Amino acid sequence: MTRLAGIIGHPVAHSLSPAFQAAAFASCGLDVRYERWDTPSAGLAHRLESLRASTVLGANVTIPHKEAVIPLLDELGGQSARAGAVNTIVNREGRLFGFNTDGPGFVAALRNEANFDPAGKEVLLLGAGGAARGIAFALAETKAAQIGIWNRTPERANRLAADVSVAGGTAVYVNSPPHRAYDCVVNCTSLGMEGTGTEAESPSDFEHVRPGSLAVDIVYKPEDTAFLKAARSAGLQTLGGLPMLIYQGALAFELWTGVRAPVDVMFEAARKQLAQGGPR
Repeated sequence: MTRLAGIIGHPVAHSLSPAFQAAAFASCGLDVRYERWDTPSAGLAHRLESLRASTVLGANVTIPHKEAVIPLLDELGGQSARAGAVNTIVNREGRLFGFNTDGPGFVAALRNEANFDPAGKEVLLLGAGGAARGIAFALAETKAAQIGIWNRTPERANRLAADVSVAGGTAVYVNSPPHRAYDCVVNCTSLGMEGTGTEAESPSDFEHVRPGSLAVDIVYKPEDTAFLKAARSAGLQTLGGLPMLIYQGALAFELWTGVRAPVDVMFEAARKQLAQGGPR
């Protein structure tokens, strides 16, 4: 019997997840079909109920539902409770478990693709939404020396900084511009994302980043954003959003299947899809 998994969000037509998750299932010989489940907020409860079917492994969750799904789940696992955001749902015999693989996927991307260990480092996050929450808590677990958080809405940044601090991390709200240099700056906003009308914009001028430090954009389409171009012009090392996407997806794959994710296969499928112009 073919089983199902999918991505829940609104919109989801742009998602690369179907391309690389389908490749991963096929590579491992698993009879699973991965679908796009475009779900407006009004249909979210009904969508989650459908995940309880015996044929459904679970789902990925993307904007704008990472926080809204939490009351609809039976249990939270991993960092999801502390982060207050869920991006992976697992169906276990009709019970829905929520996880956050964004943060661990981000840290795996830093270590495996940029050779950057955040332990003891100072990291600035631009944005305080669902992805930033997952990343902030994961950085706290690595023992980052300080996590600075900037957001257009100061209250949201302050709330995230306070939550991370309560959980044992060192996080502070950062005014713009920041008053200290950082080892790594991360764009956790949608600025620069294809289709948003902000493709030429960057949320940072990199004035307050240490020379030679790392700039990371979690936006993966386009692969080379205005943020990354500006960072290179300032002499920084860069890492695009595709590795985080793949590593968080690999962790989701393993939660659904119990099988080690074929990361190389997933990267290859995602890059092939991007080279063809992305999802159609």
